[in-house]
Amino acid sequence: MGQKILVVEDNELNLKLFCDLLRAHAYVAEPVRDGREALATARSFGPDLIVMDIQMPHITGLELIEQIKADDELRPIPIMAVTAYAAKGDEERIRDAGAEGYVSKPISVLRFVEAVRTLLEAAAARAEAEPPAPQAEGEAEAEGEGEAEAESPGPETEEAAAPEGEAAPEESPENAEPEEEPPTASP
Repeated sequence: MGQKILVVEDNELNLKLFCDLLRAHAYVAEPVRDGREALATARSFGPDLIVMDIQMPHITGLELIEQIKADDELRPIPIMAVTAYAAKGDEERIRDAGAEGYVSKPISVLRFVEAVRTLLEAAAARAEAEPPAPQAEGEAEAEGEGEAEAESPGPETEEAAAPEGEAAPEESPENAEPEEEPPTASP
């Protein structure tokens, strides 16, 4: 299954275009037509990225971005604003609200897909670089003892654990190099 993207867009044609483009590139797209449903859908869908229209009735994309970034559960999800609202200073305001990406309408298909890919890669890199969230006191004990030891071995590598001049043992027989046979004398 591909990465999940929530698309918040009130215009039916744009919504269909964005979802079709994402699906064509192996993403799982979840459409939201009414911005008032965006937060609840984001919580239940668990997207890897949110594509957010800025000009919508009832609630603006800018307000939604601020609400998402104020929510501890949703804050880590990157947001790409997609808007025709491209007056001077708008991109800066949208980014200041918390959007990590910005694409103006009418969209370039290539630029849209590239922006999605870039934001997802950046989010994955951030997630790998960040230490895991601290656990509550009772959680670590419930997960079982010894896991901490398995996650952080003593030496950096097995080779570092081997005495100098000796190689570390091979991990599996399939990866082992065949031993050379000693030369045989000719009769």
